[in-house]
Amino acid sequence: MSTENLEHEEQNRTTEPIIDIRDNEAPADPEQEIVSQGVHNYSAAETYVCPTDPAVLQQLEWFRDQKLALMMHFGLYCQPGMVASWALSDKDSDWSRHQVNWTDGETFKKQYFGLNRSFNPVRFQPEEWAKMAKECGFRYLILTTKHHDGFCLWDTVYTEYKTTAEDCPFHTHKYADIVRAMFDAFRKEKLGIGVYYSKADWHCPDYWEKEKVFTGKTTRNPTYNPKENPEAWERFRAFTRDQILELGKQYGRLDILWFDAGWVAATNGQDIRLGEIVEEVRKTQPWVLAVDRTVGGAYENYVTPEMCVPEKPLCVPWESCLTLGADFNYAYGDHYKSPRELVNLLVNIVAKGGNLALNISPQPDGRIPVEAWESLRGLGVWMQMYGEAIYGTRICAPYRSRNLAFTRKGDVVYVIRLYPEEREAVEEKLLIPYQGKIRGISMVDTKKEAEWKMTEEGIQVVIPQEYREGETPIAIVWKIEQ
Repeated sequence: MSTENLEHEEQNRTTEPIIDIRDNEAPADPEQEIVSQGVHNYSAAETYVCPTDPAVLQQLEWFRDQKLALMMHFGLYCQPGMVASWALSDKDSDWSRHQVNWTDGETFKKQYFGLNRSFNPVRFQPEEWAKMAKECGFRYLILTTKHHDGFCLWDTVYTEYKTTAEDCPFHTHKYADIVRAMFDAFRKEKLGIGVYYSKADWHCPDYWEKEKVFTGKTTRNPTYNPKENPEAWERFRAFTRDQILELGKQYGRLDILWFDAGWVAATNGQDIRLGEIVEEVRKTQPWVLAVDRTVGGAYENYVTPEMCVPEKPLCVPWESCLTLGADFNYAYGDHYKSPRELVNLLVNIVAKGGNLALNISPQPDGRIPVEAWESLRGLGVWMQMYGEAIYGTRICAPYRSRNLAFTRKGDVVYVIRLYPEEREAVEEKLLIPYQGKIRGISMVDTKKEAEWKMTEEGIQVVIPQEYREGETPIAIVWKIEQ
């Protein structure tokens, strides 16, 4: 395909089918349209509102270049090893309370909310995490500063439910302000910074009234109707605003404000006027991206599929958040994706125009599980060799064709032949379904010229003997210069 055709494809890719999990049959419960079993749906590409501010647009291009984020769920839920804080919601108990045994929901909630008194990740090493993240190929961090349980990993002045409070044993540690320690360490390695912040807060009495917490009837929503109790809702809105501004003004340069709890939205009767808050942060950080998940509009600057990958390319900026292990939380005896699985996942996402936010969660003592780091190191080794086919690229038709993936960078097209199976035989010749004027084709890893010829069906390349002997490669990558 010529450069002109590539540009035409880029201009017209909005006609590609858009896969939106909300196209499935809608559940009876309206709440479940936003979140099902703790997993957010994602906004349809057709409803995306493109920013107009030049600083935000420039930051979006930066975002699209990065491709790989380290997402970290770090909180009270790491201690029992359960599905983040979802088990606190009685309405979500059928799927979220199977991992831990207890006598009743009231006892569990009291025990869970009291985990701040045992939270003590004394082997937390932010500098080592940042170095490892860079080595493993990550370009930016998305850190959970506060999940739905309301426990804050920074020294906020707006609640005592935090790592720096005196009733938390970790408060004497030099890294008690986990957010500051992480942000400083990752910035030192020149990695981007994303703030995960839950708009819901089940510990805040202006969201979940204290007298209603233990009734067995809590949902992810407030325990009252905000329209019927506007005073309480205004206090909660102010609390949320103050915390976000605190992070935005006192914790250095931020690249992304990543807002979870999509049900906290005006369309659901829970208007926190998030746009006003974002604009206040942008007075000092005009570039910062806002990601108001599932809400849409001007403050959902990119779309966030969760625990899934769209079947077709999306025509808007997007990022799939997926897990290295089984879920977003630390789990005892968890199994982690192999480097081969991670490369296949990343390439699939990048070929469709997205970024991968890969989540890991530390152990109760603050360490990252050894097995997790081993998998990530394998990904990093591959990225050091083939990263030019990933970072800074954009989509290129035909995107995915069986186990072939395509990316482009200017007049250069990269073709990635994936081998999902460890014992898969490497073929002697490969047909690449691609047409157009070609100046040359080379191997990305060795820089050697490839043996190839143009046919009516596409480019036929000869795979060198070195790739067909021994262990099956994770992938073979060609560079096509037009």
